Amino acid sequence: MAGHTDNTIVIDAPMDVVWDMTNDVASWPQLFSEYAAAEILERDGDSVTFRLTMHPDEGGTVWSWVSKRTVDRPRREVRAHRIETGPFEYMHIHWTYTEVDGGVRMRWVQDFHMLPQAPVDDEAMTAHLNRNTVIQMDRIKGLVEAAARGQVARAS
Repeated sequence: MAGHTDNTIVIDAPMDVVWDMTNDVASWPQLFSEYAAAEILERDGDSVTFRLTMHPDEGGTVWSWVSKRTVDRPRREVRAHRIETGPFEYMHIHWTYTEVDGGVRMRWVQDFHMLPQAPVDDEAMTAHLNRNTVIQMDRIKGLVEAAARGQVARAS
């Protein structure tokens, strides 16, 4: 069995602000509360390979992995996958951005499968990701909306 999550949030900000802020991987430690560091390893056209390092978990373990992320700005979508999979057999991520009344709907879909020796199974990881994604999306919404209000204020 595989794990699957599908979460959305509407951010009251212009598309360019939402897109630029959420796709600036180097700034993710400021955007996401869970990341301690983001190291860009390689840029190749619309793709970036990077290492994310999380803050220590409750047990003191620091998780880190390498992912490759490819943006398609005209289609307003991003596809990513883990290169260093850690406890996952695979992890595929698809982000989409849609202009809607009230701003931009940002949708994150994650498809994955945990390795048999992983500390949790697919069901437990799905529950964890669904809980944490809501927290991260709410945080990002607040930061992006604040930045967009600041840009509007500066332009006035």
